[in-house]
Amino acid sequence: MAKGASISGFPEWLPSERVVEQRVIDTLREVFELNGFIGIETRAVEQGSSLLKKGETSKEIYLLSRLQEVGHESDTPIEDRLGLHFDLTVPLSRYVVEHSGDLAFPFKRWQIQKVWRGERPQEGRFREFVQADIDVIGNGDLPDHYEVELPLVMVSALERLREFGLPKAAVHANNRKLSEGFYRGLGLTDVEGVLREIDKLDKIGADEVAKLLVEGCGADENQARACLELAELTAADGAELSGKFDTLCEKHGIANDSEAYVLARQGLDTLAMIVDEAARIRPGSVIADLKIARGLDYYTGSVYETFLDGAAALGSICSGGRYDNLASQGNRKYPGVGLSIGLSRLVSYMLHTAGAHANRVSPASVLVAVWNEEDRSASNQIANQLRARGIAADVAPTAAKLGKQIKYADKLGIPYVWFPADKSAQDASDEVKNIITGDQQPANAQSWEPDTVYAQQTVTVEA
Repeated sequence: MAKGASISGFPEWLPSERVVEQRVIDTLREVFELNGFIGIETRAVEQGSSLLKKGETSKEIYLLSRLQEVGHESDTPIEDRLGLHFDLTVPLSRYVVEHSGDLAFPFKRWQIQKVWRGERPQEGRFREFVQADIDVIGNGDLPDHYEVELPLVMVSALERLREFGLPKAAVHANNRKLSEGFYRGLGLTDVEGVLREIDKLDKIGADEVAKLLVEGCGADENQARACLELAELTAADGAELSGKFDTLCEKHGIANDSEAYVLARQGLDTLAMIVDEAARIRPGSVIADLKIARGLDYYTGSVYETFLDGAAALGSICSGGRYDNLASQGNRKYPGVGLSIGLSRLVSYMLHTAGAHANRVSPASVLVAVWNEEDRSASNQIANQLRARGIAADVAPTAAKLGKQIKYADKLGIPYVWFPADKSAQDASDEVKNIITGDQQPANAQSWEPDTVYAQQTVTVEA
């Protein structure tokens, strides 16, 4: 990232870093579209009332004043003001309601766009960043099989990014109904509060979470310990998950004919289906992990967090879940399930930890030299002939000495320099030099082809 940036949390990539980001974006888009997802882009600004739907605090929303009535913005309720979107899910819910008559349901969309969030900047966390989302939205209902499909699509996309230095990824899944049923079976009523505190486990540890459950959620020490025991459960298949869960319920006196257990069992059955179906297609890609809580209020079923092998400090790089009530129009609901990658955070990891870097800055394969300014039009014509054939070409900025023009190409990583024919020499022809190998050959702009080994702008990883 560019040094000396004056505003914390607003990254600016250097040209070579931007190449890496663009390759990541291109790869994700390719995988998403390969799986039938449709690309959209939504406006950057939403009503405050819509932004607050997600349970986000007003402190994290960048409110706009210039688009409001001038004078007393601070007196206007946040719900009535405009703000920059801090994720792509809330805008999607509004988009679906407004355009429902023009969309085919289930609506499968991908979206890669900037968002803004007023949180404290730190390593890998920004106030302005790019997210990459996939969601499926139903009209009235949405089959559970999409809760398997989406994590598998994301794992497939992340697998493609391993060529850029990303470690292997695995999705850790839970279900809010399972957790809610268990908490209610223990006698706890502040389910949302418990979920928000459990969501902090990886950040502050079990002891601190237990204190918060007792102090803020009305739990006694035994109930808090039981919540932590549930969070410790992991399983690689549905049978193992079911057995561990029933043992825990029996230990804490949750009867299998109680209303709370029935609710928990609904969530467990869905989670077991997800894990088992995913294992048939891509073994080890989805793991049942009951500490996954996703402390946002609008999730109603499956919830996901994605972790990279050997990168525990990075935390989750892709999260999401099922939401049944976020988008509605009268009595019509539009349930959905989605996953979101913090793309800027991922790119930062690739650049600074995995060692991903571009082989060159400029996308041009050829720099056409200029003998003198009077002959620049001839150089421009050569470049245009190459471009017409799909070969990216640039023209030297000045008619400097050839050595300087070659150095300019080298600094940008352009592998070939094209020398127009010397008009003063009889039977002279154009020549092109590979400045990496030193090879120089006669060339014709209508037929010459660069060696793809040198011509492609690629991203590699340091050994």
